[in-house]
Formats: sequence, structure tokens, C-alpha cells
Amino acid sequence: MSGTDEKAEIAAAKNPPKKKGKWTRRAFIGAGALTGGALIVGVAVRPGNPTGKLKSMLATGDGEALINAWVKIAPDNIVTAIVPHAEMGQGAHSALAQMLADELDADWNKVEIMEAPGVALYAGADIGREFLVPELEVPNILEPTVQGTFLKLADMMSIGFTGGSFSIRGAGNRSLRTAGAAARQMLIAAAAEKWGVPAAEISTAKSMLTHTASGKSATYGEFAAAAALQDMPVKPPRKTPDQYRLMGKAIARKDIPAKVDGSAIFGIDAKVDGMKYAAVKAPPVTGARVEKMDASAAKSMPGILQILNMGDFVAVIADGYWQAQQALGTITAAYSKTEGDSADQTAIFAAYAKALDAAGADGGDVESEKGDAAAAFASAAKKVKAEYQAPFLAHATMEPMNCTARVKDGRCDLWVGTQNPLGVRRDVAAAIGIGEDNVTVHNAYLGGGFGRRSDSDVPVMAARLAKAAGYPVKMIWSREEDTAQDHYRPSAISRFEAGIDANGKLISWNNIHTHSFDPKEAPTMPYYDIDNHLIRKVDVPMHLRFGPWRSVDHSQHSWFIESFLDEVSEAAGKDPLEMRRMLLQNAPRHLAVLNKAAEMAGWGKPLPAGHGRGIAIAASFGSIVAEVAEVDLTSVKPRVTKVFCCADVGFAMNPGGVKAQMESAVIDGLSAALYGEITVKDGAVQQSNFHDYQMLRINEAPQIIVEIINGDPDRPGGAGEPGLPPVAPAVTNAIRAAGGKRIYQLPIAKHFA
Repeated sequence: MSGTDEKAEIAAAKNPPKKKGKWTRRAFIGAGALTGGALIVGVAVRPGNPTGKLKSMLATGDGEALINAWVKIAPDNIVTAIVPHAEMGQGAHSALAQMLADELDADWNKVEIMEAPGVALYAGADIGREFLVPELEVPNILEPTVQGTFLKLADMMSIGFTGGSFSIRGAGNRSLRTAGAAARQMLIAAAAEKWGVPAAEISTAKSMLTHTASGKSATYGEFAAAAALQDMPVKPPRKTPDQYRLMGKAIARKDIPAKVDGSAIFGIDAKVDGMKYAAVKAPPVTGARVEKMDASAAKSMPGILQILNMGDFVAVIADGYWQAQQALGTITAAYSKTEGDSADQTAIFAAYAKALDAAGADGGDVESEKGDAAAAFASAAKKVKAEYQAPFLAHATMEPMNCTARVKDGRCDLWVGTQNPLGVRRDVAAAIGIGEDNVTVHNAYLGGGFGRRSDSDVPVMAARLAKAAGYPVKMIWSREEDTAQDHYRPSAISRFEAGIDANGKLISWNNIHTHSFDPKEAPTMPYYDIDNHLIRKVDVPMHLRFGPWRSVDHSQHSWFIESFLDEVSEAAGKDPLEMRRMLLQNAPRHLAVLNKAAEMAGWGKPLPAGHGRGIAIAASFGSIVAEVAEVDLTSVKPRVTKVFCCADVGFAMNPGGVKAQMESAVIDGLSAALYGEITVKDGAVQQSNFHDYQMLRINEAPQIIVEIINGDPDRPGGAGEPGLPPVAPAVTNAIRAAGGKRIYQLPIAKHFA
């Protein structure tokens, strides 16, 4: 028998799902009948949830009924997994469908994927639950209330985003697996009723129901309508790892063929009847307004339809994007004065330093404290102090920022690739003065997100333009506009003091840094066992917009912490690997990852002169990643030749996908560590394109070797972000090991000009 364990199947057979009556307060997961013969299964929290929009979006056949759908099974036996997260290259669509399909015992070759619409019923209840109370388990009778509370909270806050590596460990491990398991039980119950046999005797495999004793079998599609009449169990038994058929397998992603042959639709590919094109330019200093402009030359250029001063930006609308962009380049404008006009790179970091100085030895906000760091430092045999600086970083997504908008008859339609459809819906509605229910977000593939497409600024601009123009507008940002108007990863300073006793043991750790955004544990390194530590932060105003960047605060603090730990190791006369092993004795999963990475890299084996290895570890987003970088310093600038990566993601739902994410994070992290820097002069960003905001070139890419550990099969961790934090410290530590200087300020390239 396939599927859930045998005892659970017998229990389910003794108490089979009853035929569906009216919705009760206990209805957490429900089903809706499609009179055309298809079954739609979903997650319901309370009776009376509005379903009209979902029906029109997901179930368009005559007489179809829909209740908060996650799963659709059609008469032709095609299973459609309706996933609540965006696909931006990370493989979330396929991995989520893989989890659902495994619990459903679906035929993977007959599984299709649809992204859930950006409406309230798909608010990210699982995101909030995973973030706030990941270990919470409640009795069946309370499950609807708990999940309902989180759904309501997510709806109120318009939380429906893709980011934070929440897709698999949140929606996937909760809603989608549960919905798949429940749908499977409903299908079995329907078949048992029709065939007059015990449910426990029916097996499922590859979207087929089979009763071996009678020789009866049928497709899921044949029983879809009947299954829809069955009540859904609140917490159906789910598979254990030994029963997985799809989960844990490196199955090819469903989105790749379309991306290879060019048929995949990204936001920038949107086509709407009557659509025109817009190019835009905002004031160079954040917060400034367009006071006046001279568009005389632009007006006479071919194809130009409208030139608009929107206050916070200038727009040219034309028959084609190239025409609009060329005309935009001829417009001159004067901008209002702002407090940020005098900001420059030196002044920004001076302000950070001043705030840290003012905090002194015990000021600032305490983030983590244990023992008496000051007293331990005072008694230390050796003392180490250092200051590290990290720059602003841009996202530089490969698909230019864009959105197509149509505002007509009190409604707004948006064609865009966004990480946060619900947030976009809320913000656009507020910006153009209509109700949220009148905004529809048609989400597409994202050509890179990294946090940038979680903001609503671009869709809001497009909607405002479409409303002002009176016809649909596709707005595209130039690369220059994207670089100059990003929501940046913040720059920061972090200062450290460490005390070492006569035996080389780290006995005191004192750290104070600027800013603290997300996640809060990023600076606190809870896995390292240091008897006396004090970690604090001070907030300093920034005039630039800032936003989430891949791995968020871990991207800075892992470099700060792991770089300084190497410095402490050097002062203590200890091997950096051994120092970390000493600090991880009470963290066996972390220690296993560290040791595996070191083993992969051949740690301790001699390297040629001018070559070095560096190691770093970081735990983030439910996963643990250790990396060893090999660096060649024999030429003008450092060359990273190899990166060895070991990742414990709890359980890898798709090992191939996890490996790809680790590889991409290494490349992203190397770009940032080697070259990434946004600088400011007279309040404006100085960089404009890839010539001065450089990415890692393919000829610079190292060999990347990845190993995966399943350290906790019951708790899958994230994969999209955790591979990035160890990259920068592993590289800078390797530079030091190769005989180079210790790097205290990123990017690395500025030290080898």
C-alpha cells in the first residue's frame, strides 16, 4: 500500500470522510465540486469566504463550485497544483508542486502548475506561522482557529510574498502537503463508496486508484466529482520520509523547458490591446520633486504621445519603448532641495562612526547578552579589536523593472512579475483611489527578484501613468534608472572587541553595529558557545531607500562575524577550523556541516605559494551552510578558484534545486564581495550600469562543489538565501591565508586596484 502508513490508513478507513454538508467552524480544509467533472481542493478557514473571484480565475467551466483552491483534478486526469508563491528562478513552483503531488500520489508527468491569484484567500498564513511559531502544533479542533488567525493577520497586513526562503518550509510543508494528503483521502473514500469495498484496501499510485482484490481501478479524474462530495479531514496523515516517492528526488523543474525555448512569459512580455510604452526618470536624490522641466525637444520626436510631470518622476509615453527612452534623454529638469542633497559616502560612514562612538561601551540596544563581556575582556591575556564596513548594494535583476497597467471603469489590471502580489494590490489601490477588490494582479515569471520585486514602487508608478494617460501603459525602467533608484541593501559598520585567555580560548565577545532590520538573529550567532558576549546596535538615519537583499542582514553580519573570528583565531594561534570546532561543541548539526565542508576542501593539505583557503559558516532561514573558498593571489587581483559548500537544509525536497540555489548564491555572493558597491555623491547614486556596478564574469566563476546533508527530515529549511552569507568571509579569510592583507572594507576589488 502506498501513501500514509498502514495504521493511519486503517484508522481512516474506520472513520471515512463523510459526505459534504454545510461548512462548520471546524472546516480548515475543504473541497468544491465542479459539475464539469473536475475537483478543486483548497484551504478554508471560516464559512462564508468570498469565492467569486477564485471561480472566475481558476474554475471557468459551467456550474463549477470553488472553495479556496490548492488542487484541481480534471476529468482527463491532469492534476493542477495551485501554488501561492512566485517563480523567480529559484524553482519554488516545481518544488511546491512536487510536495503536493507526492502526498496525493499523483503522476508527476500529468501535473501542471498554476500560480495562485493575488487575493486575500491566498494571504501568507503559513509565512506568519513559520516565522512566529514554527514548532506550534495544536489539536485538530483548534487547527482551524489557529490557521484562521494567521490567515486573517496575513490578510490585514497584505502578506503574500515570496522571500525569506519561506516557500518550502512554510506553504509547502504546511498547506500544500496537507491539501495533497487530504485530497488523496477524499478520492479513496469516494472510490470505496462506489465500489463497496473498505477504504483501507484501496491503494493509490500515479494518479490511479486500485482495489487489487476485485481488480477494479480508475483514474483520479474519474472520481473527481464524487470526491468533491466528501468532507475534507482537518489534519490528514502525511507521509514519512521512507514513503516519499517524489520528495527528496532531484526531479527536473517544470518551468525550465519554456525558459529554454523562449515561450515562458515574464512581466516584460505582457501584451494588452491598446498598450503604449513609457520610459521614466525620477529625481537623482531620493525625496526630491520635479519642479519644472523642458521637454521642447522631446515633443517633436516621432512616436511621442504624451510627456508627463508626475511630481516624483517624469514620463514619456510613446508608440515604442525605444522612442520613449530616446525622447526622455532630451528632457532637462529642475528638482526641489532635500536634506539628502549634501550626503556623500564619507559623510554617511562618518555619521555611522559618530553614532557608534556616542554609544560607547554600554550604549545602544542590546540584541543578545550572556555573562559579563566587559569583565572577561578586562582579564583577557590577549585582546583583539577591529572595525568592518559593508557598502550599499543594488539588486541588479536581469529582467529590467517593469509593469503593464490598465485603469478602466474603476478597475485596475496589472501585468507584472512581483514577489508580493497582495502588497502590490494594496498599494496600487491606495495610490489611485480605488478599492483593493478592484485591483487584479496578473503575476508572471520574475527575471530575478532577490528582494527587489517585493516593493510596490514600480507597479504604483505604472498604475498612476495608466490612469493619467487614459489607456494601457507598459512602463519599463532603464538599467540606469534601476541602478540609481533601487531599494538598496544598507551599508553598515560593525565594531568588535574579543578577549582570549592564556590557553587560546575565546572568553569575551563584544560587538556593536549600525542598523538592524531582518532577521533579528543575524548579528547574534546563537550557535557559537561564548561564555561572555554582548551584542548591540544603534540606528542611524539613511536618506537612500533600503529594502530586502538576498539573505538580508545575514549578508553583512556573517561577513563581519566570520571575518573577525578568523582574526581572533590568528591572535590565539589557532587554526580557524579548530577555533570554530571549539565553539560549536554544543551545536552538533552545525559542527557536522563545518566538518563536512572542511573535508570536501581537503582542509590542512598544503597549497602552492600564493594560494589560500578560508572557511566560514552561517545559519539562516532554517538552514546551515559552511563554505571553504580557495583563492589564488599570484596575479594582480585575487582569483577565487574553488568554493566547497556543505548545506544542511533539514530535508532537501529537491536536492537538484537546492544545489542550484547554493551555486547561484555563491555566484551572487562573489559578485557582491568582489565588486559590489553603491556610492553616493551630492545625495545621488554614482553608479549607472554594469560597467560601474560590476557582476562576476563567467571567466571569473570558480568551480563550485556542493554537498547536501538532511539533518532534520521533519523540518525543511530554506535554500534560496542561506548559501550567500558564508561566501564573502570565506573569500576574505582565504586572501589572508594566502598571504594577503585582512580585508576590513568591502568590496575586495578596491584593495587591489
